[in-house]
Amino acid sequence: MSVPSRSPDLTSPRRPAAPARPADEPRAPGGREFEFGDRDFRRICDLIRARAGIALADGKRDMVYGRLSRRLRALGLRSFRDYLDRLEQDGGEEWQAFTNALTTNLTAFFREPHHFERLREELQACGGQEPIRLWSCAASTGEEPYSIAITACETFGTLAPPVRILATDVDTQVLATGERGIYPLERIANLDADLRRRYFQRGTGPNDGFARVNPALRRLIDFRPLNLLAPRYDVSGPYKAVFCRNVMIYFDKPTQRDILTRLVPHLADDGMLYTGHSENYLHAADIIQPCGRTLYRRARAAA
Repeated sequence: MSVPSRSPDLTSPRRPAAPARPADEPRAPGGREFEFGDRDFRRICDLIRARAGIALADGKRDMVYGRLSRRLRALGLRSFRDYLDRLEQDGGEEWQAFTNALTTNLTAFFREPHHFERLREELQACGGQEPIRLWSCAASTGEEPYSIAITACETFGTLAPPVRILATDVDTQVLATGERGIYPLERIANLDADLRRRYFQRGTGPNDGFARVNPALRRLIDFRPLNLLAPRYDVSGPYKAVFCRNVMIYFDKPTQRDILTRLVPHLADDGMLYTGHSENYLHAADIIQPCGRTLYRRARAAA
């Protein structure tokens, strides 16, 4: 989930944006546009933890204010208390906007390249068996599942390799970006020139400055919303590879164990869990065991 954190404009299309605050209108204490106190921040922390498992540190206070202020403007509200009251009483679709706003998505094509080298070895060992199921469970804006798809195409020497890739994320906005498969050219600038030529189509005219993934890659991937905190995962499996990278760092240890308990049963007997470089699971040795650099297999006790 490496590009700067996005802070999308989440204005609902069904509600007109609130008019700009007049320059002479009183502002909240501290010079902020909206009232935002410790109690508001603690409520937000509790709500996003319950909704998506994200544990917000105190240092995220300004980030939270900046991202959710967009929702207050869009809804014509003047205080965070009003917004949170409305969210808890009758949030409806606003819950998704709330979650999207507080989800950080950092990603890049072929991030942590050793994972894709290992994936290629694992796919080669599969031979012609199909379908080989692969899962990117924190897919963000799509760079990871498309990197998996490119790896499969390169491994089997075809744009129609025997794989099916599931790409899921709790943030519906980033999933929509992944489904479109259109990226600024700078996002693919560091890729090998041959890979850019084979798997991306450079835009012209009004699309100048952008590239679209080869439609053949898109056909290999199913994009679908999924919350890792859900009590069960409605996915097929078993999966030869599950990429769950750089997302567990937002959860505490008990939540990580709960998620692993639900993820691991979806691994094939010889499947592998690919994790982020900042994540370790020594506290879950009864569930998964290391088998390489940030790589894990199902523990014998969990088999």
